[in-house]
Amino acid sequence: MLDLKGGASVRAAAESMLERVAVARPDAPIDGFVVELMARPADSFELIVGVTVDPTFGPVVLFGQGGIGVEAISDTALALPPLDLELARGLVARTRVWRLLKGFRTQPAVDLDGIARLLVAISQLALEHREIVELDINPFLASADGVIALDARIRLGDPAKAVPAAIVPYPHELETEAGLLDGAIVRLRPIRPDDAENLVAMHRSLAPEDIRTRFHGMLRELDATMLMRLTQIDYDREMAFIAFTEGDPVPLGVVRMHADPDNESAEFALLVRSDWHGRGLGTWLMQAIINYAQGRGTRQLVGSVLRDNINMLTLIRGLGFHATAHDGDELTMVLELVPPAI
Repeated sequence: MLDLKGGASVRAAAESMLERVAVARPDAPIDGFVVELMARPADSFELIVGVTVDPTFGPVVLFGQGGIGVEAISDTALALPPLDLELARGLVARTRVWRLLKGFRTQPAVDLDGIARLLVAISQLALEHREIVELDINPFLASADGVIALDARIRLGDPAKAVPAAIVPYPHELETEAGLLDGAIVRLRPIRPDDAENLVAMHRSLAPEDIRTRFHGMLRELDATMLMRLTQIDYDREMAFIAFTEGDPVPLGVVRMHADPDNESAEFALLVRSDWHGRGLGTWLMQAIINYAQGRGTRQLVGSVLRDNINMLTLIRGLGFHATAHDGDELTMVLELVPPAI
């Protein structure tokens, strides 16, 4: 019962509810009533967030303009979980209502970060509870003060029949830290889509020679397409570890691999921040990606290294890599991880 104006209206609502329950479910015990403040934030928007399970792709997250006219308005967008804040913001931006949510004229912007956090939470809920077949929060109100759910519905099914998620969730278990030979403590974790700005900051800190040897040519900036390819990876076939140290927001280095569909071979790449050369970070990063590749059963790591990149060649040769081919200024370096089948 909504929009109650005082004690008399609350009492009348309670009596009316008792009468309806007595008819519909005379056996239902009534222990009391809950009365709370009517949720009506000023300058708020009615929105919807939901989850459905596609027979092919598994859980799918929906966001858009909500309320009773959600089907008539048809302003929604879909995304595959898992979502992080960056992907959640992108999902919101694919709807028409996003232009209004940013604020216009005298209308203040809503709490877009609050919406993104809600989408991330719903995404995680769908992945962790495979018994969820459908989930709808419609509407939830979004205003400058935050978000609040007004109505929610969840339908459950048999988790044994659940369709697996199309995208492998972020592997938290691979986060680690270690001390280098000089005592520096370095944190290592899989890369995430919200690391795009971190990669831009790291790229801008690099010496031109390090950019040339990593990308086999000069690359002034990482454009949006490249950033998406470098950060929005498929953890099932790719891995990229990014390293940080306490008190420094710019990454220290990134090592990555991309396996072929049969997991026979994976291409690797390594980049260490220019001011962190010679501290053992490159060796530690390479060992991390070698251990990961071995753990998933990849047979070999392969990489193309410039002939004049002496530091990189020395590093990986010390780890067991050997040259198998050359093409002009480039050497193909290979590390056999598993002996070939006889």
